[in-house]
Amino acid sequence: MKTNRRRFIKNGVISPFSKPAGILFICLLFATSAFAQTKHDTTSYIQTVDIKTGKIDTVLVAKGDYEAPNWHPGNYLVVNFRGKMYKLSLATKALTEINTGSLNRLMDDHGLSPDGKWMAITNTDAYNPAQKLVKFSFYIVPVTGGEPKPISTGQALSFWHGWSPDGKTLAYCGGDFSNLDVYTISVEGGTPKRLTETPGLDDGPDYSPDGKYIYFHSYRTGHMQIWRMHPDGSQPEQMTFDENANWFPHPSPNNKWIAYIAYTTDQKQNHPFGKDVKIRLMDIKTKAIKDITSVFYGGAGTINTPSWSPDNKKIAFVSYSVN
Repeated sequence: MKTNRRRFIKNGVISPFSKPAGILFICLLFATSAFAQTKHDTTSYIQTVDIKTGKIDTVLVAKGDYEAPNWHPGNYLVVNFRGKMYKLSLATKALTEINTGSLNRLMDDHGLSPDGKWMAITNTDAYNPAQKLVKFSFYIVPVTGGEPKPISTGQALSFWHGWSPDGKTLAYCGGDFSNLDVYTISVEGGTPKRLTETPGLDDGPDYSPDGKYIYFHSYRTGHMQIWRMHPDGSQPEQMTFDENANWFPHPSPNNKWIAYIAYTTDQKQNHPFGKDVKIRLMDIKTKAIKDITSVFYGGAGTINTPSWSPDNKKIAFVSYSVN
């Protein structure tokens, strides 16, 4: 069984810690699979897909659950694995651990600054369900490694997802177990700004390259779909209207496309591992949508955060198999 925070945290939206049944449910999920990550029956296929031809290249096949590739202009991918960050060379296929100082419970919500010099990382700071204590925070660290600087400190739950084009603002999913929403905060830290307040999950914010929009997914209609809004939270606009459960929209660097992951069956407000999914592409100008992969085994960890190649031609993702 694979670990991902949305398997239990997003369920917390429905069954908060304040309710005994919710506590038991979340605790059981943690007890069976969460931070131990000792399972060795998962194989990860770190891959790239050409958005025009659909050609898939496999960069690395590895035992265990590697997650959420970010594509660095220096011709490597950044991935997380068992609480740590790694650099995966596209030329040599070599994996090198990135020093993240005292943080070693890192998750699949991480990504690169527009200039490629910094990396945002999300860490499990505290986990003690008996005391109803769970805390996730995000930090920034030089992409070459170092001691991370804390950014989000005032909320129990905060998961990084997007970086503004000017490098000054970070977008994230945060709040408490009763309702998770989209927030922004200065890269220097400080007081966050809440952008969404609708019932249901609002998550996965990612800026358009021109800074005019924040794309995100939302359950506000009772079905997970892709939305966008202005950076101040105004004028929300629904972008997808289909039967899939659509998550994690990522604009291309040239602002022509939106790539996102689609579950072929309704997953409500959950983002589980081990489901039939596909990667889809929307033309921002025409709103036309096409599949750029066939259906594969994936979900959590496949394409959580921005993974476009700098030349706009490919997308990095992870598919899985379980023995």
